[in-house]
Amino acid sequence: MALILRRCFYVLAYLAVIQVCLGSPNSAKKVPLDLYYESLCPYCANFILNELPIIFENGLIDIVDLRLFPWGNAKLISNNSFICQHGPNECLLNIVEACAIHAWPNLDDHFPFITCVESLVYEGKYYQWETCFKELGLDPEPITDCYKSEAGKKLGLKYAALTDALKPLHKYVPWVVVDGKPLLEDFEDFITYICKAYKGPQPSACNVVSFASAITKKASHVHLVSYTEQTIKATPLMKMWSFIQSWMDLMV
Repeated sequence: MALILRRCFYVLAYLAVIQVCLGSPNSAKKVPLDLYYESLCPYCANFILNELPIIFENGLIDIVDLRLFPWGNAKLISNNSFICQHGPNECLLNIVEACAIHAWPNLDDHFPFITCVESLVYEGKYYQWETCFKELGLDPEPITDCYKSEAGKKLGLKYAALTDALKPLHKYVPWVVVDGKPLLEDFEDFITYICKAYKGPQPSACNVVSFASAITKKASHVHLVSYTEQTIKATPLMKMWSFIQSWMDLMV
């Protein structure tokens, strides 16, 4: 009996070593899903509100590492100041959302806030963005302290550098990257690319998505995006605003 037990122990130990070497069936790395966007772009808001939520609803979020980059088509000008495609309010909300990601690094914490802000953008009520604190029961102080200080500006410059480092450079927003690969005009089919990139057992949602994609992919579709060349130019008024911004930064 002792000999049988010893042999069973050796077999189990051998199987355990093999499993460690080969990896557990559920140990596959999450697929990076990166969204480069800007806060007042209506097409970005639409993507955040009507496209991204599906990965939370069908469970794919369990195999996805979702990261948001709030900069988009903004441009750096003199003194590390910047202008944004949809004006100063977009610059403000880009920083606000960057501060939210920084203050609440957990996706479950910052994504609902960003979704709330973008829902107001979608409704044309972006100026009411601060109501999201009360709606979600969040303390506004970390965000307020951030965007009103040098910390907020540094976050903006951080996302500027990350966006400018894209290869190839982004041509429009929303700009979606899955597992390091830009999806270009296929960005709305991002779930199919997530399923292809995932090395573990395929979730049931992937089978549903593959079937739906095969049906709809042949249909002609117009992709609504905000192109980089549409970014506003640095007019004398904007340069003056940049100077005032820099002066105010020195006074903080």
